[in-house]
Amino acid sequence: MLAESGTSRNAARRPARRRDPHVKFHLSTGEGNLVTGTGPGWVRIGADEYRASLILVPETIVTPWAATFEALGAADFERVLDLAPAIVLLGTGSRQRFPHPRVYQALIAAGIGVEVMDSRAAARTYNIIAAEGRRVAAALILP
Repeated sequence: MLAESGTSRNAARRPARRRDPHVKFHLSTGEGNLVTGTGPGWVRIGADEYRASLILVPETIVTPWAATFEALGAADFERVLDLAPAIVLLGTGSRQRFPHPRVYQALIAAGIGVEVMDSRAAARTYNIIAAEGRRVAAALILP
C-alpha cells in the first residue's frame, strides 16, 4: 500500500517537521575591548596586538601582568581583584594548568568565580561573556 502511494515506509513513520518562522538570529557585538585574534604568544584586542601577559576587562587592559605560569603569585590576583569582576577567566598559556588555590584565594574570598583554561579558550570565552554585558576579566598568560 505504501509503495502504491509513492511514500516510503520511513517517511510514513517520521513526524512532520515544525516550521517556526519566528526564529531570528542577530549579530551581537559587545561594547568595549574584544579579542579579535589569537595565536602562539599573542592576542589581538581590537586592532592592537599584545605579546605580553595581560588582564582584559571591557573598559581597560592591564599590562604587563604575570610573566609566566610558574611565576603566578597572590599579588598578581590582587591586581585582578582591583578591577572588581564577577568572574575571572584565567588563561594559563598554551595548555590548561591549575594553579594552587591559595594563589587566587583573594578572588574566592570576595565571591568572584574563577575558571581556568588555556589562554586561547579564555579569550574566546571572554568575548561571549562580555557580549552578554557581564562583568568579566580575562587574565591571560601569553607564552
